Amino acid sequence: YVCVVQKAYQETDSVISTVTTKVKGFAFTNTSDMDPQFWDVADYVIPPQGDNSFFVITNMVVTPRQTQSRCPELPNPSTICVDDCDCIKGHSDPRGNGIQTGLCENYSTTVRTCEVLSWCPLEIDTKLPEPALLAAAENFSVLIKNSITYPKFNFHRRNILPHINSSYLKRCEFNRTTDPDCPIFRLKHIVSEAGEEFEDMAVKGGILGIIIDWSCDLDWWAGKCYPKYSFRRLDNKNPVNNVAPGYNFR
Repeated sequence: YVCVVQKAYQETDSVISTVTTKVKGFAFTNTSDMDPQFWDVADYVIPPQGDNSFFVITNMVVTPRQTQSRCPELPNPSTICVDDCDCIKGHSDPRGNGIQTGLCENYSTTVRTCEVLSWCPLEIDTKLPEPALLAAAENFSVLIKNSITYPKFNFHRRNILPHINSSYLKRCEFNRTTDPDCPIFRLKHIVSEAGEEFEDMAVKGGILGIIIDWSCDLDWWAGKCYPKYSFRRLDNKNPVNNVAPGYNFR
């Protein structure tokens, strides 16, 4: 019983895997902060290839007509000043936006802050566009190519299965019920499978994990070894502990 039914005779091996991705899609934006722009993959996928990952821009803060010049720093306890004596020429705060000039200038009619050498006007990243600037990214698609091997058994497989041909790839889209073998995924459906809403997640960003499970019983015909996909959100979206939410960079 133990040897046959519970397969105590079997050996196991760890999988070696490699993943490449190709994102496709187009978008058009026309806002008061920037000129009309057509977006393609070269604009919204940064970098073009990641390490078993891909990144898609869904939102951005645009500060138009920035130039390298002098301007009052954004108000906070360390930048608010009364006169020039409160500002240190050459001082650079890593949490700030530039290098202080030593002058105390009017930020508004009621607040004065230390002037800095920086890209002016300064970016205010607390005012995010809602809905997200690239909300159309929900209809972008990603082709995921995954190759695996079990070296102990000299077993090789990829998620583009033997019955998949070029014409099928041009028309298929992953659907857990009707098309579970298709390696092309719509971003909106990836987010939905992870239990999230794309339009909400797109505003501040987030990190999603795409798990490809190759748990195979090689006692059976190798053709029965198929990948199984699952999706989950990896970053914390706790409504109480919500400091630095989402995923973003400059």
